Amino acid sequence: MIRKIRKQMTLSRVVLIVFLSCIAVFMLLPIIFLFNNAFKPLNELFLFPPTIFVQHPTMRNFEQLLLHTAAGVVPFSRYLFNSLLISGITLVAVVLVSTMAGYVLSKHRFHFKRLIMALIMISLMFVPETVMIPRYLMMSGLKLTDTYFAHILPFIAAPVAVFLMKQFIDQIPDALVESAKLDGATDMTVFTRIIIPLTAPAVATVCIITFQAVFLDTETSMNYITNETMKTMAYYVTAFTSNVPGVAAVSISAAVGLLMFVPNLILFLLFQRKMIQTMLHSGVK
Repeated sequence: MIRKIRKQMTLSRVVLIVFLSCIAVFMLLPIIFLFNNAFKPLNELFLFPPTIFVQHPTMRNFEQLLLHTAAGVVPFSRYLFNSLLISGITLVAVVLVSTMAGYVLSKHRFHFKRLIMALIMISLMFVPETVMIPRYLMMSGLKLTDTYFAHILPFIAAPVAVFLMKQFIDQIPDALVESAKLDGATDMTVFTRIIIPLTAPAVATVCIITFQAVFLDTETSMNYITNETMKTMAYYVTAFTSNVPGVAAVSISAAVGLLMFVPNLILFLLFQRKMIQTMLHSGVK
């Protein structure tokens, strides 16, 4: 075994491994700094030049965060609960809708199919700011302001998710679907027994993209929500860092930054392998 490894380890391969390892360490530095920064005491936060590793770890930053929100009208736990609840419901809804839409667009023939795909492709070009006013008019017209639906409904129309699912389902052989229908399987059976299991990598990718977009969203809380108890943690972080002056804001911001980052990191680590498979098989470069 050792001899085989030695034969395979040419000079160019060793140089490549060392080079890529250095890049990996360099890319990990911001994450390491973020974790250490959250546990730094106040005097270490203001050191110059700043240090990456904490010397005297403390939980004081998180204590100040809880004390600051406890003194307010809405506790921090409420913002966190809203973010997790909205993200979870939106995740399930987007995966279900985008997978069903991708299946129909990929494996069914119907009128205006090309037109619908063209509209989905066109919608990919719009930035969120261009649809801010139409979304507000829709939420206001449906009387959904100050509700959880105002957070959820705008994200269900996810053209990126539909495009990814459609491209991935295109890789599933039509013969497999047709043979299942010849055996008496209905569309729902094909969808639940064949499409869903085979599109697990694409579903994982949609989960990562959707969770990051919803969990870090501040637009909804600012534009559609006036009730403070219905707002999310991302909104609280933005409002806190821009409105609270003083050195105490630095320590609390360090703690909040870690709390905002950890859920996204966990989800990415769980699904990152399947996400790579999606990019390889869906035609996305």
